Amino acid sequence: MKYEPFHPLIATMIENIEKVIIGKREVTTLSIVALLAGGHVLLEDVPGVGKTMLVRALAKSVNAQFKRIQFTPDLLPSDITGVSVYNPKQMHFEYKPGPIMGNVILADEINRTSPKTQAALLEAMEEGGVTVDGITYPLPQPFFVMATQNPIEYEGTYPLPEAQLDRFLLKVNMGYPSMTEEIEILNRTEKTTPIDQIQPVVTIEQLRSLQQQVKKVYVDEHVKRYIVDLVQRSRSHPAIYLGVSPRGSVALMKAAQAHALVYGRDFVIPDDVQRVASFALPHRIILKPEAKFDGLSAEDVIARIITQTPVPIQR
Repeated sequence: MKYEPFHPLIATMIENIEKVIIGKREVTTLSIVALLAGGHVLLEDVPGVGKTMLVRALAKSVNAQFKRIQFTPDLLPSDITGVSVYNPKQMHFEYKPGPIMGNVILADEINRTSPKTQAALLEAMEEGGVTVDGITYPLPQPFFVMATQNPIEYEGTYPLPEAQLDRFLLKVNMGYPSMTEEIEILNRTEKTTPIDQIQPVVTIEQLRSLQQQVKKVYVDEHVKRYIVDLVQRSRSHPAIYLGVSPRGSVALMKAAQAHALVYGRDFVIPDDVQRVASFALPHRIILKPEAKFDGLSAEDVIARIITQTPVPIQR
């Protein structure tokens, strides 16, 4: 299978991940976009559709240190960040790292733990380090979090506040596979576990290089105005109570830069902005109650804004 539009290294990553994740090209690509942009992903979907497998396959493809944190109501912030333990021989406290000290972190069912514990993870995502007993410890680089939450079962959950949702670069859904894809899943898992066959295809050094290349992707002034126009329309839209913040503008630009690099370009085009806006903006807005009563979703409103916003067609 050929991946003509893709950057060569990224094509290799996608091909490797698709040995495990079948029929989810868009979700796979968006996950890589977030990884290259230095952001994080919130995966919202029902259990059993491959969220954990996607994260594991991505981590193995880049030879990254993978850590899984299962969020439960009794999880404490120190269970994530680590603790200081007294060493009687050395007569001082030693830092014992928590599971947050990894390259690719799976935060499984993040909405099942308390807001205090959620905040410990989100602080690490935002600041790039954890503070234990007044000492700040930097996180390994690259550092990438994919958090999952179940949109169906709300009993005993603590939904993420909008201010914390804003820390995720993209919010995506896996969705169910088609019949053909599900049969292929059965065929591949009949005698083996595909994830065990995944081998690294990109080194950590190459991944860091790709992340640096993203920062050099050119964004024309007209494209920046287009990004800001999309965001500002969300602040004045009649169906939206709270629009996208300036952090959302920055996130949309970074995601568009990474999307351009994924497709082998060193400059952003409006198509890049449009394709990532549907995943970078909906979780950053709050709809008015009457809009929800009318059956509108955040995704619907953002899609309308994208359609109604004039696209720059020339420099």
